[in-house]
Amino acid sequence: MAARNWGSVLKNALVDTERNHTAAFAAGLSYYFVLSLFPALIALSAVVAFLPVPDVFNQTLTQMARFVPADSMGVVRQIVHDVVNPHSGALLSVGLIGALWTASSGFAGMIEALNVAYHVPETRPFWKTRGLALLMTFGIGGLLLMALGVMVVGPRFGDWLAGVLHLSFLWARVWPVLRWAVSGAFIVAAVESLYFLAPNVKQRFAHTLAGAVFAVAAWLGLSFALGIYFQSFANFNRTYGALGGVIALMTWLYWSSFVILLGAQINGQVLQASGDGTVRLKQAPPEKVKAVPESDIAA
Repeated sequence: MAARNWGSVLKNALVDTERNHTAAFAAGLSYYFVLSLFPALIALSAVVAFLPVPDVFNQTLTQMARFVPADSMGVVRQIVHDVVNPHSGALLSVGLIGALWTASSGFAGMIEALNVAYHVPETRPFWKTRGLALLMTFGIGGLLLMALGVMVVGPRFGDWLAGVLHLSFLWARVWPVLRWAVSGAFIVAAVESLYFLAPNVKQRFAHTLAGAVFAVAAWLGLSFALGIYFQSFANFNRTYGALGGVIALMTWLYWSSFVILLGAQINGQVLQASGDGTVRLKQAPPEKVKAVPESDIAA
């Protein structure tokens, strides 16, 4: 795509932020993500307890702290510590199913928001969209876990691989940097899968790459900037008291949702620019049944 076309894509995507009420949808998604975040972490703690890696859940939270602002991460650690206990094996029953169902609510809300970003109606039945939300909970959540896993076991895996394959000393120098690229690739793949699966529009997987790269890059930069803002300028504890950390978490989730929706709008513009402007739905809308005139019934 030519540079001129990319300029038009970005301009139209920014225009869509107001037309599609992106700020309002981001606020709604931040609410869904708050409802989904902690059940997802609780379910994760129950599952990783069976992995042969010591203290893997706490290591996962430590890696999350690299991307989540400190004030927000403090709330996450406190709530997870209060809920998760050594007897969390009981969660692998009805409680785990309930946690996964709640965690899928964020993806269900994302499906609706992405349909608006792509300017398409939702013609799929409820059971199909909710099943898709559950599928994305496992699939996209798995990709994000792989990204965190590369960071958690990355150094030891690099040393193990070097010993098994008898790699050179250069590998030991390159791998610490390479694992960041591998982790970033998993995050981009997760966001790209979200853009490809969630909206009710037929598109090629390649059409979702531009928005995914933008969203991940913007999200990383935004998280870094918010971390500085929370630590150096904002004092939510003075304004909101004990709710300061919760407000910081909601603020981070709001802007994270905003950049994800903005990336989807970029993809929507790329899709229109790459074809004839016609957007095809994954499922055609049901045909309207014409009413039978009363005169025909009488006859």
